[in-house]
Amino acid sequence: MSALMGVSPLLLLVAAGLAIMLVDAFSDERTELALVTAASLFVVAGLAGVMLVGEVPATPEVVTRYLAVDRLGLFFDVVICVGAGLSALLAGGYLREHGLERGEFYVLIIFTAFGAMVLARAVDLLSIFLGLETMSLGAYALVAYRRTSARAVEGAVKYFLLGSFAAAILLFGSALLYGATGHTDLAGIQQVVAAGEADATLAVLALVMLIVGLAFKLGAVPFHMWVPDAYEGAVTPVTTFMSVGVKAAAVAVLVRVLVGGFGDPASMGLYTGWTPVILLLAVATMVYGNLAALAQTSVKRMLAYSSVAHAGYILVGLAAVHEVGSFAVSSVLYYIAAYTVSNVLAFGSLILMGSKGKEAVSYDDLAGAGRRHPMAAFPFAIGVLSLLGMPPTAGFFGKYYVFSAAVQAGGPMIWVAVIGVLASAVGAYYYLKVIVYLFMREPQEDQPIAVPMQSLYVTVALVLAGYYVVKMGVTPSRYLDWAVSAASSLVG
Repeated sequence: MSALMGVSPLLLLVAAGLAIMLVDAFSDERTELALVTAASLFVVAGLAGVMLVGEVPATPEVVTRYLAVDRLGLFFDVVICVGAGLSALLAGGYLREHGLERGEFYVLIIFTAFGAMVLARAVDLLSIFLGLETMSLGAYALVAYRRTSARAVEGAVKYFLLGSFAAAILLFGSALLYGATGHTDLAGIQQVVAAGEADATLAVLALVMLIVGLAFKLGAVPFHMWVPDAYEGAVTPVTTFMSVGVKAAAVAVLVRVLVGGFGDPASMGLYTGWTPVILLLAVATMVYGNLAALAQTSVKRMLAYSSVAHAGYILVGLAAVHEVGSFAVSSVLYYIAAYTVSNVLAFGSLILMGSKGKEAVSYDDLAGAGRRHPMAAFPFAIGVLSLLGMPPTAGFFGKYYVFSAAVQAGGPMIWVAVIGVLASAVGAYYYLKVIVYLFMREPQEDQPIAVPMQSLYVTVALVLAGYYVVKMGVTPSRYLDWAVSAASSLVG
């Protein structure tokens, strides 16, 4: 049993999912499933965290051939499970309030998080595809969870169709990569590529297809088309989970494939590596995401395009890997952790702004809520300020580390960092607009004043997320050290 300690977070999560299915079958009290689900995810996160800061257990090769047992995987175990656990707590208040409480929701959360963790640990093309599809199928179902909503069904269908195309492209790219290198494991692929023994034409096509497939899950431009519709159509706890758990898994596998699988393929002679492609994606994603968010009247769609923009900031750090090494990867890891708690705080506060049977989705729904319900509006303000990158919040140091890695890389990366800072300045407009409506606007006469839902679950989730948003901003070095330790397991 000790030989499987390295993958015990995955096994424990599967056991929890199966147990919750049984509890749901024999219990009529659905709300308590939120507590059971959140507790299970937090226990798994705690177990992974103990191994992250301690000693990584030895694991048989039959496991590590497909799933990495390293600090990088454990780091993402923590991030994904914390994001999923907080989303489950949000669901505990939201679903009952809107008459949507059904037990399968929590089972889907559990197994989607499991797929995300498998994807984050995958070191073989086969396990990458299995993890991707396990996560994606759960995410498609979660988006369509509100079956009576035409908007939810539309968002789920768009997500499913586009996601299927992206998965097919990734699978075809994997087949080409196997044809080019004769390997499906990332370590073997890197050895062949570094030695210049791979078929260059097939390897280039495979690399492009893999980037396209993974950029879709990350929500990078121009593969972001599903994001606003899926985020808006899904119930808000699902939107929260997708924006943190799915994005974290996409970041993890992108790092493993590009850094662990291809390294610096410029030695093949036909091309200069994947860095220029990632740079172009980063610039396009930052610029378009922020500009599109400016035009939104729905707060959920604004946060969706904001999520696109944040994918661009993450890509900036990834593009600096060849010049900066582990610091660039650690800046990406810190960023995704900071983004997770910040996004939970923003979306969770949006839930708290809603009244019974009615979501707060537009800016007008938030008007004046800061003066009438300051305890509900204050977490919202902290969340959007962190997403903006205002000190002393987690989001500030997330952007600081990513842009620092770009500046240290030098060359064109400096200009990319400048574009990132300017894009963040554009983002200040729509983030501060939320605060203006919360505290400086009167409600419209025909607009009912939203009354915050009195939910202990939502309140606990906001307190936990708010605590870490502030703590990671006041004492960032501890969390950066964990990110550096995790990055060092992949990049020296």
